[in-house]
Amino acid sequence: MRILIQRVSKASVNVDNSVVGKINNGFVVLLGIKDTDTYKDADYLVRKLVNLRVFMDDNDKMNLSILDVKGELLIISQFTLYGECKKSGNRPSFSEAAKPDIAIPLYEYFINECKKIIPVVQTGIFGADMKVDLTNDGPVTIMIES
Repeated sequence: MRILIQRVSKASVNVDNSVVGKINNGFVVLLGIKDTDTYKDADYLVRKLVNLRVFMDDNDKMNLSILDVKGELLIISQFTLYGECKKSGNRPSFSEAAKPDIAIPLYEYFINECKKIIPVVQTGIFGADMKVDLTNDGPVTIMIES
């Protein structure tokens, strides 16, 4: 399981020209799920995510977590995080990405675990063609893998 985290001052996700999720200060979390991932992987990443200290403190150091700043989450499923490009061609392979029967329950579990900790959690729509609009703050972008 992989998460690509972007610290944002605002973000939204649109499906069919309708806003389905919108946040202010916080993280956009792109969530990639591999075919061998488990709930243990999700638990690990939730802990890392909510405790990641990349928000500025009073001394202008990245020392505060999303909990400290009462930030918000926008979580978006992103199977392309498992795009493999090492072979000779230019078309990525997504063979390691979990199929929906594995990915959807883990995606929903990850979201629900985040909602237990973070008051504002918004999402995209699993499998939809989404348009994500964000203002990356910093920019700060972090990849974490279980």
